[in-house]
Amino acid sequence: MEFHSMSNILIFIHLTEFYREISGLDSTERNDGSKEVGAGGVSRLFALLRTLGEVAEGGERVTQLAQQVGLSQPTTHRLLRSLVEEGMVEQDARSKRYRLSLEFFALAANAGKTGNLRELVRPSLLRLSASLGDSLFLLARSGFDAICLDRSEGPYPIRTFTGDIGGRVALGVGQGSLAILAFLPEEERETVIRYNLPRLRDFHLYDEVLLRSEVENVRSLGYAARNTGVLEGMAGLAVPILNREGHAVAALSVATISDRLGPSRLPMVVELLKREAAAIGPRVNPFDPTLRRPSQAFNG
Repeated sequence: MEFHSMSNILIFIHLTEFYREISGLDSTERNDGSKEVGAGGVSRLFALLRTLGEVAEGGERVTQLAQQVGLSQPTTHRLLRSLVEEGMVEQDARSKRYRLSLEFFALAANAGKTGNLRELVRPSLLRLSASLGDSLFLLARSGFDAICLDRSEGPYPIRTFTGDIGGRVALGVGQGSLAILAFLPEEERETVIRYNLPRLRDFHLYDEVLLRSEVENVRSLGYAARNTGVLEGMAGLAVPILNREGHAVAALSVATISDRLGPSRLPMVVELLKREAAAIGPRVNPFDPTLRRPSQAFNG
């Protein structure tokens, strides 16, 4: 039996034990002044875990947790102690605040192995390529670069900045990497812009004012479609694949000849790519090693 399958079984066993322990709690133990949670013990447990997942880095006190979950303080405290005993939650000795433990994230990582980003996006690339009759690409961030993880070839001869699968380009060069750059967390985006500006000038693409203007334009529109003319006769469009926090983890990009991406066809292409990206985002595994080391997707 694979390890992550065993992890799922252990989670089920632990939750069953929790349920037996807390299912006898009656409605008088609820905090009536707060939001309601499900009547079942498992619902209460997961409401507490979700709340812990949203608290600040330093954790939260039991009083505030009880208010947010909608349970009495004694009930919340008993649940927390059970989670601490199982190693899923830890309490800071000084502040007495509770937070999710590293053990919880390690278990979640093993239980969440549902395929990497490349495998997840492959069906979308095939659908889009068949629907549009153009070449589709999956790009992911790799440090200050974007790397092409996958592509689905269309019938038209094209040239791209990344070239074939495994090709790299500085973030900001080409529509796919610009879509990723625009939707990075602000601090990371600023760091990348400062580092990459000299590299972008080598392509004769941007000065700082133009780059920042393009980033804001992409953020406003939700897609990148500016064609610089560096690749003569080529046109492209890309949309970011966003995680649950609204930050880019990758991009879907279409590359074609200029005549096929004019004003009359562009809105339809944007809509199709955005629809696929929106369906992919919530399914991306945050523990996927591909998000940290995209080249690992090519191993094995």
